[in-house]
Amino acid sequence: MSSSPRRRRHRWSLQARLITAVVSFVSVILITVGLGTGTVLESVLRENLDAKVTRAQDSLVIDLNSRAEAILSRSRPERGTLLIVNNIAGPSAAYIDDEGDVRTLNIGRIASTPLDEAGWADANVEGLGDYRLHVQSAPYSSMTTGLPTSEVTSVSARIVTTVALLTTGGLLVLAAIIALLIRRALAPLRSVAATASRVAAMPLSEGTVRISERVPGEDTDTHTEVGQVGHALNTLLDHVETSLAARQRNEERMRAFVADASHELRTPLASIRGYSELSLRGIRQAESSGTAAPGIVAETTRESLERIQAQSLRMTALVEDLLLLARLDEGTELVYSAVDLTRLAVEAVSDARVAGTDHEWVLDVADEPVIVAGDTGRLHQVAANLLANARVHTPAGTRVTTTVETRDGEAVLRIHDDGPGIDPSIVDDLFERFSRADSSRARQTGGTGLGLSIARAIVTGHGGRIVVASEPGSTTFEVRLPARPDSPADSSAA
Repeated sequence: MSSSPRRRRHRWSLQARLITAVVSFVSVILITVGLGTGTVLESVLRENLDAKVTRAQDSLVIDLNSRAEAILSRSRPERGTLLIVNNIAGPSAAYIDDEGDVRTLNIGRIASTPLDEAGWADANVEGLGDYRLHVQSAPYSSMTTGLPTSEVTSVSARIVTTVALLTTGGLLVLAAIIALLIRRALAPLRSVAATASRVAAMPLSEGTVRISERVPGEDTDTHTEVGQVGHALNTLLDHVETSLAARQRNEERMRAFVADASHELRTPLASIRGYSELSLRGIRQAESSGTAAPGIVAETTRESLERIQAQSLRMTALVEDLLLLARLDEGTELVYSAVDLTRLAVEAVSDARVAGTDHEWVLDVADEPVIVAGDTGRLHQVAANLLANARVHTPAGTRVTTTVETRDGEAVLRIHDDGPGIDPSIVDDLFERFSRADSSRARQTGGTGLGLSIARAIVTGHGGRIVVASEPGSTTFEVRLPARPDSPADSSAA
């Protein structure tokens, strides 16, 4: 037998669950208080009724030979009093009606419960209703006195009705107030949900992305739990927007990198192709005509091959630089040892003097060595690149100062020149691959635009950083590396 499909569970909203929980809890409290109050009040009323029965019984004038109606006629207790007498005259019963008259009552019309230890019992009198009875026994006689319980019942009923009405009304008012308060309290959460929904509908997978949606400021109060959620969502959206912007910049840089690399490689490839075709054309013409001098063909071929070799070397240098950058990004190119940064700077400046005789080279280092843990060859490449950058991109007569010192627990290599400075528009992208500063410095020789990128990658691989500060008449490249204490072993290793 196939089972019926399970009903889908109805999921209430947070507001509905909170209202239901609060109203239910308060309902239980109010009902419990109402029932407890009714029970206590009914007990008090019954005690008062028992006291009235006792007083009515004490007020009766008892005669062992009198019947019940005669005793009531002589005593005249309050209206509603019931008297049952069993004496020498026999059993008899009577009561006082609402007009104050004594009425005889058939004992068979009285049905009572068993007496308790104190002689009290409840009875139902046909035609009169429920009574509270008290039995007083004596030799050869007994007397039962009672009063109706209608007053106790009516008062209890009024109390129960009043409590029920007040509880119901109070719960309705409470539900309305709680609904209003919870709705206001959850308004920031609905704002957070609406903001998240709008952001989720935005195309974030590609292109330039700007997430303009934010939770309103009034819904981000960190002193409340819901406000903390709104503040956290805004912080998350800020981080996401920053990450997407960084992703877009990386994509743009990658596209620019591919375009630049393609451009750099296209020129030497075109040259190689052109000179190869030129050489082949000359050889074919010589072979077909038989008139060209062999020496002229050989000279043309030699010049073409020299140009092909030069362009091949250029492509090789470019590919090697790109391969070096890739290895540095992977952290697999550096070989660490103790390096004397002071000696390294002295050697780099000595090489720069030979290459740039039209510049003024100044070396400012202390006598004590500055030791760092690093790759000697790569750090020398950094210094050489920075010095070559100062030589190539500044006019003749420029003063270039190289400084090595230790500051704040770091080894600092600083190269300063008093050239024309770097164009502020390209300072932020100066260390990007294929970035050039040709527009601001008098470039004298060509290059691939990878020198500063390689320098930054090497310094970063050593756990350091490289920064530049430039203005007209002053440009400073500063390399900071983690320093290590000097020791004879370090000096000898260096």
